[in-house]
Parts: sequence; structure tokens; C-alpha cells
Amino acid sequence: MDLLVLLGVGVLTGTTTVLFGFGGGFVTVPVVVWADSALGGEATRVAVATSVVVMVVNAGFATAVTPRRALAALRGGGPLLLLLAAGGAAGAFATRLAPPALTHWAFIAYTAVTLADVLLRPGFLRPRGQAGSSVPPRPLPALAGAPVGALAAFLGVGGSVMTVPAMRRAGHPMRVAAALANPLTLALSLPAATVHLATATAPAVADGTPLGLVGLVDLRAATALLLGALPVIALLRRHPPHIPDRVHAWAYAGLLGVVVAAMALSGP
Repeated sequence: MDLLVLLGVGVLTGTTTVLFGFGGGFVTVPVVVWADSALGGEATRVAVATSVVVMVVNAGFATAVTPRRALAALRGGGPLLLLLAAGGAAGAFATRLAPPALTHWAFIAYTAVTLADVLLRPGFLRPRGQAGSSVPPRPLPALAGAPVGALAAFLGVGGSVMTVPAMRRAGHPMRVAAALANPLTLALSLPAATVHLATATAPAVADGTPLGLVGLVDLRAATALLLGALPVIALLRRHPPHIPDRVHAWAYAGLLGVVVAAMALSGP
């Protein structure tokens, strides 16, 4: 049953990767916490690490199949990508040191704050630069890369939670903001995944039996999630759905609300 649930969530993850730039974090962290509940308080740390590995593959694949013209807004963004990578590595190390409960409740708090921000602060549901405006979208500042990368890797949420709202307020439509979130997520999640796979000691369940982890990563869960996600990413990139921009933005906000509720209910 766990495997079927993970495959189903993988399908959802592939959908959110294309539609919202979520490489896995918001969707996979709650379900891996549930699947690895035998680890007790360590389940959140394992979920964050597993989510980062899933994000590497999903975001990398989504970036590879995105038309080059859609990625043109990132030209000259080398410093931003490097700082995202540095922040991602730092955030992964911080996850190893932080108490599991801190990671869990920080995930919930940040997601809830993001939800309130996109609903209440102007610029997300209808960003500047649309509806015939002649104002071009602004690039993301390179100096934002380090804190964005660190916080995203620490919480396991990927870059989309911060970059999609930022790009919306810079003037991009949702389809562009979601497409650009994938290479940014890849930049921060690749070093973070390396840290989680290579430097952490796998926890054990209460009776001392190992759960089959590599470092902090549940490879069984990650594999099932990716088997569900990758075909969906390929299909939706080849046949992208046509969603009105405002509906697209409201769906992003709705997904944040679902994730906050799921993580709160799975609290340690």
C-alpha cells in the first residue's frame, strides 16, 4: 500500500513540477514523513533529505525538456545559480544539526507565511507587467541566492516556494515563473543532495532495525516517487495544459494550504 501511495504522489509531484515549479518538496515531505513514521522524530529529517534527491531528478529532467526560449530570462544568472548552490549545501548541513521538531514546524511556519503572503500582499495573484503593461519583468537579484538556497534546502521545499512568488512580483506569468523555478531548484538541490547522501548517518527504527536508508535518504521512497513523476513531466512538457494565469496563481495558493494542513496533521 505504501508503494502505491508513493507512486500516486509521484504522479502528483510530476504535475506540480511542471505547473508550479515544485520539484517535489511541498508534496513529498508530508508523504515521506507518513511513510517513514516508524522513525519517530527523525522522519522529518529523512523526508527533507529524500525530497531534495527527488527534486534534483525532477527539476533536472524538467529543465532538460523545457524549450530554450523559456529559459532565456536566466541568461547572465551565473552568480545567482552559484549562490543558490552554496546556500543549498549550507542548508543541508544545517538540517543534520537541527532538532527534527524544529525542521518540521519551521516547514509548516514558512509554508503558512508564504500562503498568507501570496494571498494578502499585492503582486502575486496579478503581477505587474501583465495585462498589456510595457514594464519588462525584473531579474532576480543574485545576492538572494544564498539565503534562498539555504532556507529551501533546510526545509526541503525547493526553490519554487521563494522564487515563484518573487518572479510573479517581478512581472512573469505563472507558466514562465514555474518553468524558471526548475533550473533554480536544480542549482540548490544538487549540492544539498550530495550532502545528505554522503555525510549523514542513517537513523534506525525504534527496535534498532535499519530502514534501508542511504545517509538520510530513503531511496525506496525516492525511486517510487520518481517512477510516478518522470513520465508525467515528459507528457506535460510535450502537451502543456492551457490554464488561465489567474486560475494558475490561485491553484498555487490552494496547494500551499493543503500542504500546511497535511504537515500539521502529521506533526511529531
